Amino acid sequence: MNATLAGTPLAARTSPWNTLAHGIGSQHDLPISPFYAYAGAFAALFVSFLALGLLWSDSRFRGDRSGFALPGPVQRFADAQITRVALRVLGLGAALFVLAHLLFGPDDPARNPGPGAVHVLFWVGLVPASLLFGPVWRLLNPLRTLHEAGCRALGRDPDAGHALPPWLGMWPAALGLFAYTWLELVSPDPASRTALLTFLLTYAAVQLAAAAWFGAHWFARGDAFEAYSTLFARLSPIGRRHDGRLVLRNPFHGLDATPPAPGLVATVCVMLGSTAYDGYSDSPSWITTLQTSSLGRTATGTLGLLGAIAFVAVLYSLCAGATRAFTHRPSGAAFAHSLVPIALGYLVAHYFTLLVTEGPRTVILASGTDNPVPPEPPLGPGGLAALQVLAIVTGHVLGVVAAHDRAVRLLPPEKSVTGQLPLFALMIAYTLGGLGLLIA
Repeated sequence: MNATLAGTPLAARTSPWNTLAHGIGSQHDLPISPFYAYAGAFAALFVSFLALGLLWSDSRFRGDRSGFALPGPVQRFADAQITRVALRVLGLGAALFVLAHLLFGPDDPARNPGPGAVHVLFWVGLVPASLLFGPVWRLLNPLRTLHEAGCRALGRDPDAGHALPPWLGMWPAALGLFAYTWLELVSPDPASRTALLTFLLTYAAVQLAAAAWFGAHWFARGDAFEAYSTLFARLSPIGRRHDGRLVLRNPFHGLDATPPAPGLVATVCVMLGSTAYDGYSDSPSWITTLQTSSLGRTATGTLGLLGAIAFVAVLYSLCAGATRAFTHRPSGAAFAHSLVPIALGYLVAHYFTLLVTEGPRTVILASGTDNPVPPEPPLGPGGLAALQVLAIVTGHVLGVVAAHDRAVRLLPPEKSVTGQLPLFALMIAYTLGGLGLLIA
């Protein structure tokens, strides 16, 4: 949804590609010079890369071994059983509230808060919540609560189960994220009660069945939304040290602690590729393609979404492979953590307006007000353009910093800078692509 549609009631949007699922601004919304945007982005990346190469010769990030311990009362409150139970009750209550509206509410997103609660408050709002407070969905996850309640009723240990195969890693999370983004961006009517209920109930059944087989530790990597929240929580200033202490930390330390698990690259590429597709799907050329394709809109949209994700993944794989040529030590996922800030920049650029307009509207609607008028975006077109460009460029600069620190740790000293050139080229390509979706 572009910026001009952000305040339009959902019922007034007749095209499935202009539903609340979309959040990007397009060129007719953003009054900014492409030359200055591209030049500024390239200069920021080049200066960052040059400065890091000259001034940053040793790894400085310490993963989960860093941070200043928070006061004891804060730690005790966070770890208290009553706090954990209250959060579980809150998560389950919110899920039941949304489910009730989807089951019994009107099949009209202008009068039913369910679609907005899923696509805006949950999907978009989970990102800032995780950045501020850490992996909050792990504490709120109603599926964890249902699994634990079922195990207790049967006299089972919730953690008991078969061992997860090492190769499985985060692949289930990647598939789950793809399934949700397909619903959000490609399905004919992502805001309908039927589509949402089908997805949510099917997803819950699969997750609970997997948890019954593997135990509660399944959710950490198998639940797409928990993995999604945890990845962004790596950039939170609040985290856990390796000894379990709650700490304030440099977010780069948390990002550095991201384990290079199988499927991590796929998960981040789904996050990046789906957001890129969302941006491109707003362009007149793609809308025309959807309308004229002999395959039909849904099939063409599915191919477009898969193509965007594959394109992001192929670029990363080529650049990571070129970096690996300098040494046999780094794995393909060694630098995948550096894509998380980039994904965050894309999400801020694409969904800021959606969150600050449709989010309050959904809350007002849930309180019982019919057809509430959403607030005006807090930024005008110029301010929105500046925010979107700044978010994309900042995300890539942070990615360069994270990749550089990992490179000087893993690559031989004489190749620590030249070995990063493929990754630097990747950052430039992603930056140009992200800006192109906004202003090209």
